[in-house]
Amino acid sequence: MSILAWLVVGLIAGFLASKVINKAGSGLVMDIVLGIVGALVGGFIFNAIGHSAPTGINLYSIFVAFIGAVVVLLIYHLIFRRRAV
Repeated sequence: MSILAWLVVGLIAGFLASKVINKAGSGLVMDIVLGIVGALVGGFIFNAIGHSAPTGINLYSIFVAFIGAVVVLLIYHLIFRRRAV
């Protein structure tokens, strides 16, 4: 994927994951970063279970990045909640 595609997919997936987990967006830059990291994590997860890697800007790419971003947010919240207790 091109850099622009990564940014667009990252923004959409990061925003959706932030809305689902945090009930609010995390800001433009954080949503993009979360979505890009989520795309990497989601791509790894989907490849591990035998699905093809996403390419380009399409619903499958956004879905994979969204799933990865949700996993990243859940792990983040688990780590920082345990430290606060």
